[in-house]
Amino acid sequence: MAEKYGLLIDYEWCTGCHSCEMACKVELNLGEGHYGIKLFEDGPRKMPNGKWEYLYLPAPTSLCDLCAKRTEAGKLPTCVHHCQAACMSYGTVEELAAKAAGKPKTCIFVPC
Repeated sequence: MAEKYGLLIDYEWCTGCHSCEMACKVELNLGEGHYGIKLFEDGPRKMPNGKWEYLYLPAPTSLCDLCAKRTEAGKLPTCVHHCQAACMSYGTVEELAAKAAGKPKTCIFVPC
């Protein structure tokens, strides 16, 4: 059976720069209102300790194909390549699961 590949996004470190979103739109030539990965903003909210929290949540959509042409050529998906915070990883599901172990705010995306 072929190995499954996916993305690991560590939400704890995303700065909300939109680089992944824009790189994906260019790579997939997506028009206005269409996204392969969409950045959502959650917050701001005041936490019980008095600090403010603002989360940025990049989420792959059904248009994401993990940059099949790029990955077949041995390159990273464009969202991972252009991530300014280096909070996105690409690899096998097993590699990503091991990397995510113990991290509180991560998301593993594996397209169907």
